[in-house]
Amino acid sequence: MNTFNTAQFAEMSQANVAQANKLAAIALENAEKLAQLNMNTAKAAIAQGVEGASAVAAVKDVQELFALPTKYAESSFQSVVGYSKSLYELSQAAQAAYSAIAEEALAGYTKGLAAWVEKASASAPAGSEVAINAFKSSVAATSAAIDQFQKASKQVVSFADASVRAAANNASKVAAAAPVKGRKAA
Repeated sequence: MNTFNTAQFAEMSQANVAQANKLAAIALENAEKLAQLNMNTAKAAIAQGVEGASAVAAVKDVQELFALPTKYAESSFQSVVGYSKSLYELSQAAQAAYSAIAEEALAGYTKGLAAWVEKASASAPAGSEVAINAFKSSVAATSAAIDQFQKASKQVVSFADASVRAAANNASKVAAAAPVKGRKAA
């Protein structure tokens, strides 16, 4: 006897469409955020370029000219670090949103599978209890393994995030503590 009917198929299809809509919305939202970040970064780079060109045009002696790279090196480095940090934060937020959708889909799948197993076991022929119990045990073990994998993945992502943030903070501190020295005039 077939325990899968058209209502279940329609329900699964609707769930899949909803998941696809969520994924598309997240993708578009993140593309918009990335475009905005790039636009702001380009505007800042142009402004910094104009400021640098104006500074070069206002130079009155050679020593002042050679001091300009020192002045703008730290600012440029901070801009690059800031852009990288913003890009990393965008990717982390997108990854978290995609993970939440995947977890939601997996939970729905697991729930549906458990309901199907219960329904199938109720209509199973006599004497198949051992096979049904073995199947239930394997479904439970698989669900537990997936839960452990998700927990471990979250720990790895958290550790990587902390490491990247610490490296970015250290790079900023090093850049601020050791400014680039300008060339001396002959």
